[in-house]
Amino acid sequence: MPDFNQVLTPGDYQNGVVNTVVEIPQGSILKVEWDREHKAFKLDRVEPTIFAKPVNYGFIPQTLDEDGDELDTLIYCHDEALPTGVWLEAKILGVMKFEDDGEVDDKIVVAPADERNNSGWPNSLAELGEGWKQRIEHHFTHYKDLKKPGSTKVLGWGDAEEAKQIIGQCIERYAAK
Repeated sequence: MPDFNQVLTPGDYQNGVVNTVVEIPQGSILKVEWDREHKAFKLDRVEPTIFAKPVNYGFIPQTLDEDGDELDTLIYCHDEALPTGVWLEAKILGVMKFEDDGEVDDKIVVAPADERNNSGWPNSLAELGEGWKQRIEHHFTHYKDLKKPGSTKVLGWGDAEEAKQIIGQCIERYAAK
């Protein structure tokens, strides 16, 4: 298994494109995480069926969020599940500002940069629509309710420029470690 933090850069985030690695496919109840120390994916836990991921979930290599993990991504890909371990170049759409157990755990919202169906691929969070954001917000507000109710909070949404600032800070934090 490659060490994604060694072989992949974060991408050209200043120009709106990042590299992202898929941890959890859309629709999965398997909480898979990249284990930096062992350079492999680890099954952390199996979630209840009602908390299947509503979107593909990944991370940006060579970043470090305030919670000590790589910066998370929510990968919009219509209703296609992407396999664990796949990486892609993705355009930045925005950020879901998030708190987990009192720690900042932001989620950068992205979509594949190369999409050739001309099927109305989004270029911003606004183009995803309020219904999409409400589903995502509901999931992340409640997915830990059976174990630790109230431990997660969606603090709001930000545009691509705010997402780029957060990515830059996470790249600096990773470089400083």
